[in-house]
Amino acid sequence: MKRLIPMLLIAVAGAVAAYGQTPEKEVLAAMDAWKQAMIHRDSAGLEKYLHEGVIYSHSDGHTRQNKAEAIAAVMSGKPSIDAMEFPDPTVKVFGDTALVKGRLDITTSQDGKSSTGHVDVLHVWIKGPGGWRMVARQATKIVAP
Repeated sequence: MKRLIPMLLIAVAGAVAAYGQTPEKEVLAAMDAWKQAMIHRDSAGLEKYLHEGVIYSHSDGHTRQNKAEAIAAVMSGKPSIDAMEFPDPTVKVFGDTALVKGRLDITTSQDGKSSTGHVDVLHVWIKGPGGWRMVARQATKIVAP
């Protein structure tokens, strides 16, 4: 049952996107489905929303992960992702390419300890026959002044 819920969320996001939404809303729906796949460690969802050529960079210095490495890191559950919020993303669509920029608040837990980090992220999405897929991600830690 646990695996069914994330798959249903991804299917609903895809169905909503198919009903004539603006490209910006389609990209945000894909981002939300990717976020749910991250939180629920849903490898099928991650396979769907990460492009084969994805370059996935983290704010902690892990740079240039490929698709397999990015999925393996999530599936390991160390740390586990408890919540991800994008309070006010900016979406710019240029044909079949979209840039999503904004703050990401991410809550993780490991070894019984929970922490929340704040990063500035840039996601690059491209639209193909399977819909919108993330082809690049770059994150930078937000440092308080």
